[in-house]
Amino acid sequence: MRSIIHRLGSGVRPALLCFGIATLAAGCGEKSAANEGMARGRPGGPGGARVAPVEIAPVEVGTIARHVLVSGVVEPIRSIGINSQLSGAIMAVEVQEGDVVRPGTVLARLDDRELRAQVASAEAAYEVAAATFQRSEQLRARQVITAAEYDRDRAALAAAEAQLAQLRTRLDYTTVRAPIHGIITEKRVEAGDIVGAQTRLFTIAVTDTMVVRVQVSELDVVELRPGATVSVVLDAYPDRRIDGRIRRIFPSADPATRLVPVEVALQGEAARIARAGFLARVDLTLGARSNVLLVPAAAIVGDADAPAVFVHEDGIARRRSVRTGATSEGRVEILSGLTAGESVITLGNNTLRDGMQVRVVERPGPDPAERMAPAARNQTGGDR
Repeated sequence: MRSIIHRLGSGVRPALLCFGIATLAAGCGEKSAANEGMARGRPGGPGGARVAPVEIAPVEVGTIARHVLVSGVVEPIRSIGINSQLSGAIMAVEVQEGDVVRPGTVLARLDDRELRAQVASAEAAYEVAAATFQRSEQLRARQVITAAEYDRDRAALAAAEAQLAQLRTRLDYTTVRAPIHGIITEKRVEAGDIVGAQTRLFTIAVTDTMVVRVQVSELDVVELRPGATVSVVLDAYPDRRIDGRIRRIFPSADPATRLVPVEVALQGEAARIARAGFLARVDLTLGARSNVLLVPAAAIVGDADAPAVFVHEDGIARRRSVRTGATSEGRVEILSGLTAGESVITLGNNTLRDGMQVRVVERPGPDPAERMAPAARNQTGGDR
């Protein structure tokens, strides 16, 4: 070897020396990286086993139910159309849309001058008939007139009385009044309009109770009962949930859609904030069951035909087959395979194998310095 190097000449010796130093440095670097990886707990634990960081959650006992979200339009529980009973000109309109009215509140007045004249004439005719009948009674008592003449005057008085009552009723129709307590939701006429008999003038809505009529599948409606409480969200108030009550379930389904109308009532504060025409989304709770085992949906691994979970047992992940039930609000019902109080792995379970070593970690919360920053800025008058 020495002879070979000697023959190659002195120029090769520095190159070989550099190559040897580089090889030694590389070997030391690999050993140092391996030692650092073991010190930090990276893959490569005792005996070369991989230790996976995971998050866990307990198996809880609770209540689960299936939720169906259906939408409908808010409507007053009752709306009444107010029509004109007479033909004529509108002399005055006393209300506007949004006005609250009570029974007897004047809504509008029609021209009543002609009817007043007719009533005056009928009153005069009635007084004549009444006086004539009074004399006939006296004459009949003295046998001066016949029974036929007496009956004639009595019938004339009855006819005059009926005519007067009819005209007074028609005169009363010239003042349009509210029949119920409610809110004016529609006004179709203005002063000066000419209307005919049975022309729609106003619409009054009873708003003490508002209703949302939704269409529910025949498969779901069988689990609903009148009087049950449901959760309602109005698109106008997306962050506010209000309580509703199932007022009635209609007796038949639509033959074409197989949907059954269900009426949800809103009362109290809910009725005050819900205006007619608002879109409402009703959350129906179906098939609620109590005292069932629940795990987060993230704990389920495998396919739908063979669901499983990883159970945390003293730092070891044990794969266990389970039988699942309903899923609701991010939780899954466990029918068999787990017991209450066990810990299941909810994060980091996609790459686990049965028997792997795991290390439980907690999800980091917000930085304390970040939580203090707004308070510090408020105390110092904000950022400058």
